[in-house]
Amino acid sequence: LDYGLVPAPARPETAVRLRCPCGPVTAFVPWDGHRSGNPVRFHSVPAFAAATDLAIDVPGHGKVVVDIGYGGTFYAFLSAEQLGLDVCSSKTRDLVSAASAVTEAVKKQFKLHHPESEDLAFLYGTILTDGKDAFSEEPTTNICVFADEQVDRSPTGSGVTARIALQYHKGLIQLDQARTFRSSTTGSLFTGKAVKATKFGNYSAVIVEVSGEAFYTGTATFTVEEEDPLKHGFSFK
Repeated sequence: LDYGLVPAPARPETAVRLRCPCGPVTAFVPWDGHRSGNPVRFHSVPAFAAATDLAIDVPGHGKVVVDIGYGGTFYAFLSAEQLGLDVCSSKTRDLVSAASAVTEAVKKQFKLHHPESEDLAFLYGTILTDGKDAFSEEPTTNICVFADEQVDRSPTGSGVTARIALQYHKGLIQLDQARTFRSSTTGSLFTGKAVKATKFGNYSAVIVEVSGEAFYTGTATFTVEEEDPLKHGFSFK
């Protein structure tokens, strides 16, 4: 996240436009005139299926079949069952190790492409699921293992976005058909739905709305001193 432009609060909901590394994202925060509320939601950058049913050889696990989706960053998706694990009951360490092995294997065996920025054409991590991709009113559970074997406490905003894009691409859900996603680590819930079909380069894409609970965790104060020679910022030629 770079920074956001925060407008004066408006009732019943305030739109906050955020400038993220992947592009502009608009969040919508309930406001009753006194304080913000829940659920908070956001509209994603264009999300798309980069590859489906991709066969990958994972050392220690053999051949697996993965989907690769983009929701602001790229993730590989597969059921934990393919790796001999259960996303809901297996030890987190075992899930992390298996997901990391998949990430490294995909990086070596599949080249990613981003329509606008090759700086974004990298695999951020692997999301292991319970395999329940077809539409259901029941939550579907996943665990996101990203960066340097980090585990998200939530179902993951960009991950839910990418998973919705994949499900829409496969015809498993329709526009405005909401699904609920559960984190296997904390049990927290996000809701996601594709709200608009669009194009992103050569990809058929969707704008995804993700909603969930949000709580304040801290504040920051930035100070500008008059004698600071770079107080107005700088740019490179």
